[in-house]
Amino acid sequence: MGGGAEPRPVAVRPGPGLRIARLVTELTAPAVLVSLLMIAVSWHSSPGGGRGLAWGLLATLFVTGIPFAYILGGVRRGRFTDHHIGRREQRRVPLLVGLGSVTAGLVLLTVLGAPRPLLALAVAGLVGLVVAVSVSHWWKMSIHSAVAAGTLVILAMTFGRGFLVAAPLLAVVGWSRVRLRDHTVPQVLAGGVVGALIAALAFGLLR
Repeated sequence: MGGGAEPRPVAVRPGPGLRIARLVTELTAPAVLVSLLMIAVSWHSSPGGGRGLAWGLLATLFVTGIPFAYILGGVRRGRFTDHHIGRREQRRVPLLVGLGSVTAGLVLLTVLGAPRPLLALAVAGLVGLVVAVSVSHWWKMSIHSAVAAGTLVILAMTFGRGFLVAAPLLAVVGWSRVRLRDHTVPQVLAGGVVGALIAALAFGLLR
């Protein structure tokens, strides 16, 4: 995890699986997984389906909506190379914006009396962002892998251990990031371990 200049990106050579890797990366983007997870957890923890959906949408606005809108705006203005923030040195400010947005959302959800599991999920996201901001200063840990692993752990804790049969999909997510040369294998593995631990500890203790 040494510092130093970010290495120049190497062009991805076309070949078998490249399109699949790009599709997997888009479908498992942190904004996508976290948004779906927020709605699923809030729906499950609320007595009325409509009320649960409302809580989930409100949480999603702060946890993924505002941060992702900021990233897209940065891409359009040329501040960021792409919406996945492929370059490590570009990650710090978007992560800090996300940290501020999630904190504001957590405060609002707490004041309004959101379901406890949804608050626990927001706290887990907040802890994850703090870790990501800290690590990104030196190393480009895979946030895709971290969020995917954390999502699987939270789904298993919320809906049952049967979801753990989907664990092999984490390898597919990691493969897509390495195939696209956005991350190395150690970065993918570290992200998965960190994401799973944060989900198990933060969500598990607070839900």
